Amino acid sequence: MYGRRGYGSNHQIAASSMHTTFTASVESEVIGTLTLAVDSPAGLTADKTFSEEIDAFRQIEGAKVCELTRLAFDSDVPSKPLLAAFFHVIFIYGRRKYGCTDLFIEVNPRHVLFYQVMLGFKRIGALKTNDSVAAPSQLMWLKVADIRTHIDAHAGKNPAGVRSLYPYFFSQREEVGISARLAGMAATESAAAFVPSPLPGPNMPAQIYRLPTQQHAAYA
Repeated sequence: MYGRRGYGSNHQIAASSMHTTFTASVESEVIGTLTLAVDSPAGLTADKTFSEEIDAFRQIEGAKVCELTRLAFDSDVPSKPLLAAFFHVIFIYGRRKYGCTDLFIEVNPRHVLFYQVMLGFKRIGALKTNDSVAAPSQLMWLKVADIRTHIDAHAGKNPAGVRSLYPYFFSQREEVGISARLAGMAATESAAAFVPSPLPGPNMPAQIYRLPTQQHAAYA
C-alpha cells in the first residue's frame, strides 16, 4: 500500500522489544496492520522528523510517550467498526503493558482531519517533510487519558449522527473480556507467531492478532 502511494516499499520495522505489531484479518486474510511503538533509548520513528516536538513532552514529569506507526488498511473493507476495534484493542494493550501518557502519530496532511474528528488527535508543530517517504508529514498528539474519556462517553452507543470512531469502540463489558484475553496472551506470547483474539459483537466478524515482538514484519 505504501508503494502504491509513492512512499517506497522498504519499511521494515527494526527489531525491538518496544514495538508491537497488530494485524486484523477477515476469514484468515489480513486486511490491516498497525504498530504500537513505546519510547526507548532508541527513540520513536517520529523522532526522525519531529524530535524537538516530542522532546517537549518527554520533559514533562511522569510522561511516557508512544506512537502509532505503519498503518495500512484495505480500503475495500467496511472500515469504521474494524478501525475502531483495532484502535481500542491497542489502547487496552498499551495502557495495560506500558502505561503511556501521550500518543503520537505522523500523518499525511490529507489525513489530518480524519484523526482530528474521528479520534480527537491535535496537531503538534508545523508541517515538515518526512524523508523516509519523501512526503509532507504532520505530527499529531492525543493524551491517553482523553482516549479513556471518549470511550466512556461514546463506546457501544448509537453512532447515528456522530462523526467519531468512538461509538464503534467496544462496550465496557466487551472491554473487560478483551483485557482478560490479553492478560492470558502475555503468558504465552512467545509460543506462536500469531495469537488469535476473536472480536466480540455481532457486527465484527474479524479477528485481531498481536504479532510477538520477535516476529516483526515489513510493511509494503
